[in-house]
Amino acid sequence: MVEDARSLAEVLVEGLRDQGMAVDAAHDGLEAAAKLDRNAYDVVVLDRDLPGIHGDTICQMITEDDDRPMVLMLTAAGAPGDRVSGLSLGADDYLAKPFHFPELVLRVRALARRRPAARARTLRAAGIELDPMRRTVTRDGRHLDLSVKEFGVLEALLRAAPAFLSAEDLLEQVWDEHADPFTNTVTVTIGRLRRKLGGPPVIATTPGVGYRVVDEAPTARSG
Repeated sequence: MVEDARSLAEVLVEGLRDQGMAVDAAHDGLEAAAKLDRNAYDVVVLDRDLPGIHGDTICQMITEDDDRPMVLMLTAAGAPGDRVSGLSLGADDYLAKPFHFPELVLRVRALARRRPAARARTLRAAGIELDPMRRTVTRDGRHLDLSVKEFGVLEALLRAAPAFLSAEDLLEQVWDEHADPFTNTVTVTIGRLRRKLGGPPVIATTPGVGYRVVDEAPTARSG
């Protein structure tokens, strides 16, 4: 989320996090460029009129990369000519202020789904079916009532399967850049998720490596 109006940015970031998204915030073009250089994102919500480096320049910088995030321009300039010029810079979508927050959520999710590296809509493994768009999870036909973070952890593990994700990987993908790397929140969330998934257990833990989803009962389980 790149937005120089800090109060608006805080509201939008918290709202998107409540929808289960891991969100970082930047309040000027320089900060945005630095974070884009360090981190891989699926979607960038980009205010156009930014201090430091203009939003148009940031958009052009993003679109020069092969493996780039999708760009949603969020701006007060909503005339047809402004939309055309914004899209001509390489933006993938354009939303004028003021807007309804549910529309922003839908557009962000739609862009994430359109991203070339995006995976299949429904994720399946070990009797689990997770639909990221509908925010639903079942196991062997049984509906699971998961918290936002539990859902995010399970989605990340299913996308990575059969590979491992470390606690640091999960903090980056499900929480945000301000998460304490020494916290036990991942361990606690994994524990709650295991209980809700029920048996046979499908989340394996290898100490010093991380967590993964397996179709057979895991042989190593701790933390």
